[in-house]
Amino acid sequence: MNPPLLFDAHLDIAMNAIEWNRDLTRPLAEVRAREAHLRDKPDRGNGTVSLPELRRARAGLVVATQIARLEHDCYSPVFGWRSPAQAWAMTQAQRAWYRAMEEAGEMVLIHDRAGLDRHLELWETATETDPLPVGYVLSLEGADSIVTPGHLERAYADGLRAVGPAHYGPGVHAFGTDASGRLPARGADLVREMDRLGMILDVTHLCDECFWDAMEIFGGTVWASHQLCRALVPHNRQFSDEQLKAVFARGGVAGVALDAWMIVPGWIRRETTPQSSGLMLGHLVDHIDHMCQLAGNALHVGIGSDLDGAFGTEQTPQDLGTIADLQKLTGLLAARGYAEEDIRGIFHGNFLRVLRTAFR
Repeated sequence: MNPPLLFDAHLDIAMNAIEWNRDLTRPLAEVRAREAHLRDKPDRGNGTVSLPELRRARAGLVVATQIARLEHDCYSPVFGWRSPAQAWAMTQAQRAWYRAMEEAGEMVLIHDRAGLDRHLELWETATETDPLPVGYVLSLEGADSIVTPGHLERAYADGLRAVGPAHYGPGVHAFGTDASGRLPARGADLVREMDRLGMILDVTHLCDECFWDAMEIFGGTVWASHQLCRALVPHNRQFSDEQLKAVFARGGVAGVALDAWMIVPGWIRRETTPQSSGLMLGHLVDHIDHMCQLAGNALHVGIGSDLDGAFGTEQTPQDLGTIADLQKLTGLLAARGYAEEDIRGIFHGNFLRVLRTAFR
């Protein structure tokens, strides 16, 4: 089959530009070479994503995040900010970078159905992808930066269309990965306001209790942007079969992520390597297949790679050197018996169906 359009449902592009200081308009080899001497981040010199590389991957449409969490003294595995106001300011810096990319013709904001259809026609009819802008749907990973409900409405007016209420640990509005607790009243109010505005609820990273609470409160469109299976890799970051089925029953889609420790069991950060674990893209297909078996079809699985989520090739399958190598999944899925229609659904069709439902 010809390389399909890729809809990547989770990339932290602006975080990489602003906090990692990467010029993502440049070729990936140049980005890697510029930072090969740095040691402040584990993925320095190992990045897999740039805008030219997205075009080579045929990733014409992505869900691009704003992310700025609070730093809690009791739990701080990743850097955060000391106040919601600081976190809000960082998300606005990230939004300013996306605007700069729009002005340069590198990216285009997709926030309604008409814009989505125009952009897809552009990519589907073009013979060359190099000059094309990468379309992006704006998402917020972790809602610590939402100071008041008015800030959420302001963000919606500015193009924000999806929100994940939590990230890691305890958050302002919800408990996330490695934390536990019921959805606080403030989080319930956030979810209701998202519903009123017609936003997408991204349930990824919600702890089990908050997941079920949010699913009960929220009546709108749901997806799990970057999510794998607890049945294959036991960890609270993963979703149980019951959670996955709940997402699918709502018409939602789960996007499979490429972070190595989520794909195979027993991964020890900073010790295990793709080589020592034998990790290959075929292991990711195991998760895809598990979800499809749960759903009884291939209509509820997509790709949410998270390939620029603070890790690089030191923590990806051995047969993935850049995001463009996601196209290898077409052959791997075909070898497992997936039809071309199903493969195209996994690459873009399933998330596009959900996005069209969500857009008013």
